[in-house]
Amino acid sequence: MLVPLLLLAMTVQEPDENEDLPLDEAQIKTAGEVIGIEYTDDEAELMLRGVVRNLRSFEALQRRSLENGVPNSLVFDPWLGRPGASAGWAQAAPWRLPEVDVERPADLEQLAFADLATLAALIRSKKVSCVELTEMYLRRLEDLDRELSCVITFTEERAMAQAKARDEELARGEWRGPLHGIPWGAKDLLAVEGYPTTWGAKPYEHQELDHDAAVVERLDEAGAVLIAKLTLGALAWGDVWFGGTTKNPWKPEQGSSGSSAGSSSATAAGGVAFAIGSETWGSIVSPSDRCGNSALRPTFGRVSRHGAMALAWSLDKLGPICRSVQDAALVFEAIHGSDRRDVSTLYHLGARNPEKPVEKVGFFARALEESDDEDDSRAAEYRAVLDQVEALGVELVPVELPDYPVSEMMLLLNVEAACAFDELTRSGRDDELVRQERMAWPNVFRQSRLVPAVEYVRANRLRTLLMQDMAKVMEGIDVIVHPSFAGSALTLTNLTGHPTVVAPYGFREDGTPFSISFTGGLYEDERLLRFAHRWQESTEHHLKHPNL
Repeated sequence: MLVPLLLLAMTVQEPDENEDLPLDEAQIKTAGEVIGIEYTDDEAELMLRGVVRNLRSFEALQRRSLENGVPNSLVFDPWLGRPGASAGWAQAAPWRLPEVDVERPADLEQLAFADLATLAALIRSKKVSCVELTEMYLRRLEDLDRELSCVITFTEERAMAQAKARDEELARGEWRGPLHGIPWGAKDLLAVEGYPTTWGAKPYEHQELDHDAAVVERLDEAGAVLIAKLTLGALAWGDVWFGGTTKNPWKPEQGSSGSSAGSSSATAAGGVAFAIGSETWGSIVSPSDRCGNSALRPTFGRVSRHGAMALAWSLDKLGPICRSVQDAALVFEAIHGSDRRDVSTLYHLGARNPEKPVEKVGFFARALEESDDEDDSRAAEYRAVLDQVEALGVELVPVELPDYPVSEMMLLLNVEAACAFDELTRSGRDDELVRQERMAWPNVFRQSRLVPAVEYVRANRLRTLLMQDMAKVMEGIDVIVHPSFAGSALTLTNLTGHPTVVAPYGFREDGTPFSISFTGGLYEDERLLRFAHRWQESTEHHLKHPNL
């Protein structure tokens, strides 16, 4: 150990004995109280000069500016929960697009809520041109935005150029697939060259990035047409952005939830055919529940986050927000895959068990009990869902999720987010964010600077045990069907990286939708989507739309 200690002494010097120090022993003891440790007078005196040395180290590190896109060198891998297990990666067969024979409607706006199969059939047969469909959605989204506040930037020039190019390809007999010419919207944490990428936050209102996000590139390749960059709660929290609050199309006096606020609102309202959202802790599931969308939060690492705002490197995920599970499967097919620019996508290059039928489905017995909390348990509706699932020929198996302090473990998110936006905090520009309250990013960023690195590492080690215990739960079942916010399900599965499909299932007394969720095994996104689609085919909830 002598050489490393000598090197440490050479690089970061402790202050001289006669040097005036910026701290004293009393402050060391107070700092200990803040993190739950009691230091004696002797311990504080002994620590003092080393703590000052650490402060100087912090200052040296802070002198190197870090852009938000610089990744963490430590990469989260959900498969750590299954050490030594055989992965069995495979290439999933392409999603079979149903054959649809549909005629061009007299008014193209009648297609606003059409599924992707219908839109693809009309475009491929040239009954509707890509330009016509793009113009219709642009006009409609502009009208909707006046009430819903769901758009930050329209990308009309880019969209029309893309639509014309897609029509020219069709004239030559070239068809890129089911997303050819389909208008879509991007949550505005995705970089699009030539347009602002605001992250929904006032300090970044005029930020322009010189590249496209990976999912934008892949959807371009699939032939989709980007018509707008949609709202998100500032820095991916909630539904309040620097221009206002994004609204729920079912109840415009209510916020759409977030942080994929605009993606969910615009899709549910028929302003785009589909959208891309992101989730770190509920940001796809929650607004999809409120707005009545069918969406996929993929397994961590299945979709590249290159060009997306980083909030928490070990938790961020991108996924499709659509009007049906089948649509979500078609979009996921276009956007997933490895990308050397996002190392989290390089560990597991394929899908697991994509064609294997689902035989055993887990359910939460406790959620069948009546509850005073509407979001925690809708017992009668949950029983009805389980009856429908059982009718698909599967065995229902009661399960309980591992018992861990998962909400407390989410200090991982707060600490990583505080690091991602540390320079914003230290510059004082966090004061420009619209929400300045206890449960908002400016305050959480400041609080999280006081979380000891020891506790951050401890939470990650607990996360490893949680992943291992969750793997044991999933060994006996193929899918879990559960109320979207039942117990610890949403938090726990974000920590473990498991995929979840959320889909509408009924309406509250105020006329707003609520959802059910399907959680699958790691890297079994395709299998999960197929099963959730089978269930959804037996329902009509996703076919209902808000009357705006």
